[in-house]
Amino acid sequence: MKNAVKINFEDYLAVAQLYADYSQAVDSGDWDLWPEFFVEDCLYKLIPRENYERGFPLSTLAFDSKGMLKDRVYGIRETLFHDPYYQRHVVGAPLIHQADQNRFESEANYAVFRTKLSQESTVFNVGRYIDVIVRTAEGLKFASRLCVYDSEMIPNSIIYPI
Repeated sequence: MKNAVKINFEDYLAVAQLYADYSQAVDSGDWDLWPEFFVEDCLYKLIPRENYERGFPLSTLAFDSKGMLKDRVYGIRETLFHDPYYQRHVVGAPLIHQADQNRFESEANYAVFRTKLSQESTVFNVGRYIDVIVRTAEGLKFASRLCVYDSEMIPNSIIYPI
């Protein structure tokens, strides 16, 4: 396990705000917001913990550009057929492992709850984000976001971003 590094309060607050804003955006269902949290040449993966820890590349979802994220948004809206549901993220405080003036390596635990219409809420996905965040002219953005989930059993259709 990496040790957290010391950074100034303003940078820590900006990283924590990025995590909070991301969660609010993906929970809102306004999918056009999601790709805007990333730089153009980004990486987003949803990967099982076992594969991550063993260095295996196989991921449940893998996108390697902002264009691919936008394509996923199109798919969510236009081509993927599924029972609609709401999701709610609960994200722990970020740990900053590496930091310099324009780049942060951080992680945070997350839990995502899913609520299908007329059903009770259930735990949907639990794990940790492993992120590389960069400073841009528009503020902090994800260069890389790995969503490393703990369970070997996941729903057969993950439609919305984690």
